[in-house]
Amino acid sequence: MADRTVVIGLGNPLMGDDGLGLVALSRLQGAGFPPDVELVDGGTWGMRLLPLIEETDRLLILDAIDKNAVPGAVVELSRGELPMLFTTKVSPHQVHLREVLALAELRGALPRVVVALGLQPDVIAMGTELSPRLAPRLDGLVRRALWRLEAWGHRAEVRAVREDGVPDKASAATSPTSRTSASSYA
Repeated sequence: MADRTVVIGLGNPLMGDDGLGLVALSRLQGAGFPPDVELVDGGTWGMRLLPLIEETDRLLILDAIDKNAVPGAVVELSRGELPMLFTTKVSPHQVHLREVLALAELRGALPRVVVALGLQPDVIAMGTELSPRLAPRLDGLVRRALWRLEAWGHRAEVRAVREDGVPDKASAATSPTSRTSASSYA
């Protein structure tokens, strides 16, 4: 049996591209994962994510990741790269993921495997839609997350799939008999 994995979608859905992690997470919810995979809407939870992070074996973070790359570029960061890159604050009161990860590491409870997947944001401003540069790249990010989970031993049973191979959350509830492995879409 595979180790327990938590997938956390992060971001603020009212700040344009900052909501990317939550949109990607909602797409993954169209897939049927085994009980050892937990999908979590982390939103802007901050320190409240600490117990969840400390109690898992593997952590996959979905987020808009600012690495000063070309907007829409895929960004993948490993455990050692994470704490120093999550630094932009929307509010001076917001605790960022870098502080949560640093505290988990200090306590000796940071998962042995941590990967962040995301896209370089283009527009972080009031708005509920992804920017035109990110929206068409969302499905590729979701496929990459599915591939990563399968590489970790978690095979999703995709109940409903759009033509481009991305789980379709809306159709999943009405079409439970259309099952296929996520490996077909990696």
